[in-house]
Amino acid sequence: MTFEWPYALSLALLAPLLVAFYLLMLRRRRRFAVRYASLLLVREALPKRTRWRRWVPFALLLLSLLSLGVAAARPQAVVMVPTSRTTIILALDVSRSMCSTDVAPNRLAVAQEVARTFVADQPQGTRIGIVAFSGGAQLLVPPTTDRQALIEAIDGLKAGRGTAIGTALLRSVDAIASVNPNVPRIDDLGLASLPALPQGAYEPDIVVLLTDGATTQGVAPLRAAQEAADRHLRVYSVGFGTTTPAPLSCSRAQLGSDAFGGQFGGPGSGRNGADGPPRSILRIDERTLQSIADLTGGTYHRAEDAEQLVGVFRDLPKEFVLQKRHVEISFGFAAAGALLALAAMTLSLAWNRSA
Repeated sequence: MTFEWPYALSLALLAPLLVAFYLLMLRRRRRFAVRYASLLLVREALPKRTRWRRWVPFALLLLSLLSLGVAAARPQAVVMVPTSRTTIILALDVSRSMCSTDVAPNRLAVAQEVARTFVADQPQGTRIGIVAFSGGAQLLVPPTTDRQALIEAIDGLKAGRGTAIGTALLRSVDAIASVNPNVPRIDDLGLASLPALPQGAYEPDIVVLLTDGATTQGVAPLRAAQEAADRHLRVYSVGFGTTTPAPLSCSRAQLGSDAFGGQFGGPGSGRNGADGPPRSILRIDERTLQSIADLTGGTYHRAEDAEQLVGVFRDLPKEFVLQKRHVEISFGFAAAGALLALAAMTLSLAWNRSA
């Protein structure tokens, strides 16, 4: 145990001073008693009470002073607390098909809501990063514990054209490499020194890949997945959406310039960015998503509504380590001191009244 204000322990010296004062008063009482001709008369005059009742309130008061003195010094105990050491990269598909209304109000809105809840529910110490991808991939937020920055990035997702799953995986691997020294960065798909881990062992960091389609451009997904597997990083892939054709309809906030080139909507186009009400038919490349998960040691999940998507995110793995942390425990000593003082006063009043 350590103390934030060790000099305050000097207050605990009041206890031995009080003991000395109490013994001095007892001695003076005995000297006064011998002046009487008969000690028997003195004993008859004194209240009838046992000797231990005289000492109990005093002992409790001493313990109270000691406890309050320790509390004033702000003691800190070193405790072992579980802390998450997992970094999670959310690779979120923001392609045009995410505006499909087969999942109300649309797939992108549901994915945003679930992602916000997921971020808010993560244990303290979990670092989260966000990669958004359509025709390209961009790291919107590097791995961080700043929940507000993550939620603002999720709220600001915009729909774009194309789907580049492989590129998103590479961006996710590099994002993890920026905070995990055991994971080398990717340089033109070339490997640097790979981490030496036992067969079947993985880094605690994971990539969560959510998409509702198939790759249309960029790096081949399985080639990118191999880069993640070589670095012992697991990818948990999620295919999101139903097989029911539905119109594309994004809110004004979800529309705008495609960050990776092109426009979603424009002059002469309707709210859906096309002439007439385009309809989306699910074309999730489940075989590729399953292969990505198998290759990297993760799992593939299918979600057709918000409830299933919440379940997928809730079941993602977490890895905790025990870390030493200094926790102030002055409140406990202060509370004990107050209770002891109250007990001393109560017993003293009660026993003196009965005497």
